[in-house]
Amino acid sequence: MQQFNELNLPQPLKQALETMKFETPTPIQAQAIPVALKGGDLVGIAQTGTGKTAAFGIPTIMRLMENPAATALILAPTRELAIQIEGVWRDLTRYMKDMRSAILVGGYSMRPQLQALRQKPRLIIATPGRLIDHLEQRTVNLATVAVLILDEADRMLDMGFAPQLNQIMRHVPKERQTMLFTATWEKETDALAKRYLNQPSRVAVASASKAADTVEQTAVETTVAKKNDTLLDEINRRAGTLLIFTRTKSRTDRVTKFLASYGLSVSRIHGGRSQAQRNAALAGFKSGQIRILVATDIAARGIDVTGIGHVINYDLPNVPEDYVHRIGRTGRAGASGSAVALVTPEERPLWRAITTLLQRGGSNAPKTVAAAAPSGLVRSAPLPQPSRAPQNRPRQYRNPQPQRHQRGEFTRDGRGGGGGGGSSSERKDRPAQSAVTSPRYWR
Repeated sequence: MQQFNELNLPQPLKQALETMKFETPTPIQAQAIPVALKGGDLVGIAQTGTGKTAAFGIPTIMRLMENPAATALILAPTRELAIQIEGVWRDLTRYMKDMRSAILVGGYSMRPQLQALRQKPRLIIATPGRLIDHLEQRTVNLATVAVLILDEADRMLDMGFAPQLNQIMRHVPKERQTMLFTATWEKETDALAKRYLNQPSRVAVASASKAADTVEQTAVETTVAKKNDTLLDEINRRAGTLLIFTRTKSRTDRVTKFLASYGLSVSRIHGGRSQAQRNAALAGFKSGQIRILVATDIAARGIDVTGIGHVINYDLPNVPEDYVHRIGRTGRAGASGSAVALVTPEERPLWRAITTLLQRGGSNAPKTVAAAAPSGLVRSAPLPQPSRAPQNRPRQYRNPQPQRHQRGEFTRDGRGGGGGGGSSSERKDRPAQSAVTSPRYWR
């Protein structure tokens, strides 16, 4: 299939594709759509950002139009991916009034979800946990599901959703079309496909270990102590938007606070943030109001933000394949992008595993450079931070009672603040350190 107009599409769907300016299918769409239209089960392997949503969305719409009594179910690992899928579905069905959808994800009130279910949607898009909540409360019925899509199946397994998938499968009909899409193919994904799919056809458009050719990759050698300064210098050398990946929620918060202290426009998303906070951060990043977004791997897949200029791996991922998904956020749709990895001596084994994966997939190993001297650009001084210097308080020797510091902190001996060991005179003479720049704060 070279063009969408080669397909015998219904007029409302054809009109929607024209409105979306979909003329030439992506490789995964060109291979998956004709196979899926035959009605058999399908396994699709492709990197993120390759148009998988339309690859399973178009055949699903045509199947539902043929059978007005049928419904479809799409399972996604994260709220963000589910919301993105719903957006594409609405675009594809904008001229079909009866193709309503309901999105069932955590982090939102159950009430609007119940209202959407009462309208008898043709499509349900859900994360496994919230769907099980509805199944247990008997607010959703999956008996009419004719098409089941498992999107980012490998990610669902990584996140521990295998038991939930087993539970959900007991509620869907055995006679159905099942499509499984994944960015990687490992033994766990293979076992999942063998369990739930019936002699599926398989299409693959690229190795999951191959990085996009449009992304220029660089590894910068640094140390833990110099990592923050290296990050700041790499940001100063670049124009445009940046997506920075960290390994943990707490590190995401710290890096965001550090960059904000230098007056940079930055926000963050991770699993500990509320859905409203995550939506606000993404909206600001998409609109350009926020230049830098710091995120855990929750943003590596399923976040459709176009025009990201650069990706910086502040922390290397523990799974080498996740590196490919991270840098796949830039250099999309033929545009060029850059990816930088900050590699400390402690992370060299992880970096070797990543380069081995890339070379096995046919990509060149990224060039490695030492952290350069400051770029020469003016680095603004950090904004004033509250002092953590200890107050002068009398030493207590017996039965010390915790006393509240002026910032609401407690210490065992009754003295507030961030003072460490040593005598009171030593602490008094020690220069105050800010909450951001203190080396102890970053450990």
